[in-house]
Formats: sequence, C-alpha cells, structure tokens
Amino acid sequence: MKIEQIYTGCLAQGAYYIESKGEAVIIDPLRDTKAYVERAKESGASIKYILETHFHADFVSGHLDLHKQTGAAIVFGPNAVTEFAAHIATNGEVLTVGDITIEVLHTPGHTMESTCFLLRDENGKQHALFSGDTLFIGDVGRPDLAQKAGVLTKEDLAGHLFDSLRNKIMPLDNDVIVYPAHGAGSACGKNMSKETFDTLGHQKEVNYALQEMTKEAFIAEVTDGLLPPPFYFPENVALNKKGASSLDEVLQTAAQRLSANAFEVVVESDDVLLLDVRQPQDFCKAFIPGSINIGLKGDFAPWVGTLITDLKQKIALVTPVGVEEEAITRLARVGYDQVVGFLDGGIDAWKAAGKALDSIESISAEEFARLHSETELDVIDVRRPSEHEAEHVENAKHAPLHMINHHMNHFQGESTKYIHCAGGYRSMIAASILKSRGISNIVDVAGGFGAISKTNVPKSTFVCQSKK
Repeated sequence: MKIEQIYTGCLAQGAYYIESKGEAVIIDPLRDTKAYVERAKESGASIKYILETHFHADFVSGHLDLHKQTGAAIVFGPNAVTEFAAHIATNGEVLTVGDITIEVLHTPGHTMESTCFLLRDENGKQHALFSGDTLFIGDVGRPDLAQKAGVLTKEDLAGHLFDSLRNKIMPLDNDVIVYPAHGAGSACGKNMSKETFDTLGHQKEVNYALQEMTKEAFIAEVTDGLLPPPFYFPENVALNKKGASSLDEVLQTAAQRLSANAFEVVVESDDVLLLDVRQPQDFCKAFIPGSINIGLKGDFAPWVGTLITDLKQKIALVTPVGVEEEAITRLARVGYDQVVGFLDGGIDAWKAAGKALDSIESISAEEFARLHSETELDVIDVRRPSEHEAEHVENAKHAPLHMINHHMNHFQGESTKYIHCAGGYRSMIAASILKSRGISNIVDVAGGFGAISKTNVPKSTFVCQSKK
C-alpha cells in the first residue's frame, strides 16, 4: 500500500495518490492532472477511482479531465449533484482498491455533500482518514460557504458539522492518520496548522473544535471571526459541478507570445487587465503603466481570486522569462482562463523597445523610522484585522487589502501615504492598484511590519473595551 500527499503550497492544498496491488485512487485532484497520470504510470498502476470530498470552492478540480484520460470513476458523497456522469456514493459504502478498502463517511457541515474517506489496510485496520475540508489540522472547515439565503444558514451548517465530527470522526481509532485537503494559508478555514497531517488522537487533544462543548458553544466558536471568502469561490463551485475544460486547452489559447509592439496594442484595450507577476521589489523599479502586481512567489492564486472579481476578465501577463506557463497554470487552477498572451522577453523586452515605464517608491524600514521621528507620517496598514489588532504603528490607518475598495477614503488628499503590510508582498499589490487608479503620492515600506517592528517607531495594540 502506498499513500502519497501531493501538496501545492500556493493553494495550501493536499491531493492524494493511493495505490494497492496495481490499482490507484486520486483524492481531490487539481486541474493540472499530469502529475497523477505519470505517478500511476511509473508504478504500472491503473487509476480506478477519483474521489472528491466535496465541491471545492478554492480551486478548479481536475476530476473530469482525469476521468477522460484514464476512464476512472468519479465518486462524490451523498447530496452531490453534478452535470456529468459520476457515482454518488451512499454513507457507509465500501470501495475496494487492491487489498485495501475505502469507506465513504458522509460528513455534512462545511458543505452538505462533504464526505470523508476512511482507508482500511490489508488487515482491515483503520489506517487513514482523508478528511477534505471537514477536519483540518488544528481547525475545521468554515461553515459559511454553502449557506443559502432563506434555506440554510451558517449556523445550520455548523450544527451539521458538530454532529459529523462527534458521530462520524471522533469515534474512529486514535492512531488513524488524518490527511486534510488544506493546510495553513487556505481561506477554507480560520487558523489551520502548518502541519499537513496528524493522528486523530492528537487532534482530539489540541484541536479546539474537538474539545468537549455544547453544540451551541461549537456553533458560536466556528462562526466567529470569519473573513469574507474570496470572490472566486462561488464561481469555482459552479465550475466543479459542471466540469471544467482541460488545462491543455487553456494553455493552447493562453500561451501566446506577444512582442512589445503587439503587447502594447493588447493592453491598450479597455477590457484587458495587465497583470505583472514579478517579485514586489523587482516590480516597483520599473513596470508598464497601469500594471497590477501580484507576485507569483506568494499567495498568488488566493489574491488573484480576491481582487480580480470576474473569472471572465481578459488578462495580459508580464512574467519573469521562463515561468510564463507556470503563471497561466496557476491562474487556471482557480478558474482564470482568459489569458490573452504574455510579453515575450519580459520587462526587458519592453525596455529595449523604448516603451513607457512607471515606478513606485519603496523605502527601507530604517528610512521609514528616520522620517517618522522627524514628522508625523500618513501611515496605512493593509494587513488583516487580526494582524493590525495584535500590533501596529501608532496612529496608522487600517485598510485591509481584501477590502481596499471600501477604504479608498484613506488614500485621498495630498499627503504622502506610507503603505505597509507584514513583509512587503501585499503592500506592493495595494500600491500598484492605487497607482493604476492615478494615485501617485504613495511610498511602499519594504519588509513591512516585520522590518518596522525592529525599529524604534512607536507601536500600539488594539484594546477591546467591554461595554458596561
């Protein structure tokens, strides 16, 4: 028996390859299916089942394309309704794979079709639980993504999740290995561990959601502090129910090399968004006017899905040379298929053609501290609320990046705006958005609050004052 976790850091997502006696199973596959097919081929195995723990919201699944390539049956749990042929399993149904078995455990809560898969080894012993978004390491799946107005509330879903955890998962053997669909960084939970697997027994000890509490207390806990999900989540759910086109088809249309002159014509179109995926400190020095920077070496896909609110948006890419296909693939993983091409030769080709360039001033934390000691600065923190509340520059305004459109008033006026996040990735995204909207009196603080915290700039913490 083989179990391999295939982890994709950008999405904090775990897919799984399971093999026994020449038969294989893939659980929660990404859209780029080549790795799964090649893995089975290396072992001389045939893929028998493609198991989906639920309709994913944070990525486009490769189940339909993988089925077309291998003939493997697509399996969902109870309540799933698809627009393609799939086996809708019943609770307790057992699938045989070589010498092992996989039991279907219907665990509604994160969504109503959410299902875990319990693997028993050759001796029939409980060995591993593929828990999808029902149980994470240190957390559980958020219960607000599948709510339906007037029909199903997040509190209803949280109640189902409480029952699923207590009745289906917690009674399992303590030495069962829990393999979740996501780890730290995913928006599918609130506070996941950086670990990507653990024993169920240990999770019973340390996971807040598995501690003894009433259903009412559980509902209050898991529904508290949920940030709005990225805009693309509902669109990805719809795509996964319908079945997306293959990644190869996307690459055929998107991987178009455009000369500087041809690229200039494309980006002058009103319906094309210019996305530059270089690192922030490379981007700020020289970029094509109007570009939005979301660095590929970071939480690229989640920020694309949060800030680009239309999956049909046409996108023209500026990338480092050699990573064009990677950028297109990572956009396609979350449903952004409308890439019209990329700048052949990258920003150097644009410079060589003598085209117009723009820049954003970026200063060190030490320079920021010096300026701050001399005069009062207009500082804007674009980190998440929890980060800002933990500690922030004294008197800094707060404009979380995911809500930047709701805080544009902070960027009005003639004073220079000093923008920072935690490390410099998000602040450059914010600065590029502002610059594209004609706001030029902005300065990025390189290294973000991580660097600022090491200076003598005065800091404050948020103090919650209870009402008397």
